[in-house]
Amino acid sequence: MTPTTSAALAAARWRKSSRSGDEGACVEMAVVPGAIAVRDSKDPAGPALIFPPTVWTAFAAAPPRP
Repeated sequence: MTPTTSAALAAARWRKSSRSGDEGACVEMAVVPGAIAVRDSKDPAGPALIFPPTVWTAFAAAPPRP
């Protein structure tokens, strides 16, 4: 996996879930070189979790938990 730099995170096109509503408690994701980044939308300058694309795909495809 390609290391993700802070410059790549700053330049990324962040997207919020369409199911996030207006409460403000949301996560955002962005495709960065070789990975998927996830961050707290209330703290865009804060840390991001970085996942390999295969892990993100498996997570996104998983059925919702009750």
